[in-house]
Amino acid sequence: MEMDRIIEGEEQRREYSRVDAYMPFEYRIVANEEKDHIQARISGDAAAPELGPIPDMGNNDYIFGEWLKILNLKLDTVIRLITLQREGFFGLPSKAVNISGGGMSFLLPQAIAPGTILEIKLMLTRNQPVAMCIYGEVTKSVRRDDIYYIAIRYVHMDVSIRDEIIRFVFEREREIIREKRG
Repeated sequence: MEMDRIIEGEEQRREYSRVDAYMPFEYRIVANEEKDHIQARISGDAAAPELGPIPDMGNNDYIFGEWLKILNLKLDTVIRLITLQREGFFGLPSKAVNISGGGMSFLLPQAIAPGTILEIKLMLTRNQPVAMCIYGEVTKSVRRDDIYYIAIRYVHMDVSIRDEIIRFVFEREREIIREKRG
């Protein structure tokens, strides 16, 4: 796909590695009145109330304590899945993207004006899928035949979310190298 090679010499200015990936992806244009209230987030992380650790049961109740820990993990998983379903992450259509720690690019059937802020829901599929809602400012909208190459740079994103994306990129790079080696 090599979408990031459209502009000659641009790759020399890149701060982050980029990879092509196919992932659940959906976008919408952020309204002007929303722009002051947006912040990238990982979905499903804050769904469960913080109840604190399970109290120590002592050696006599070791098995019961382990059982409660397993039950607690299962409940956390169920709550996370319900949150992801409620936020619409399970119904996302899949799309080819080129992603890095600084931004991403993708193809769309229509142009989007540079400077427009997009809200993007996506699911990074690794060992444990990570659903996130990120924001990006359109930096390029270039027509190629009957489709548009759209490039964004992330905005309103903290380091922990960027680190998740970078981790995904590195894992995807390793996967590509393993596939090439056979």
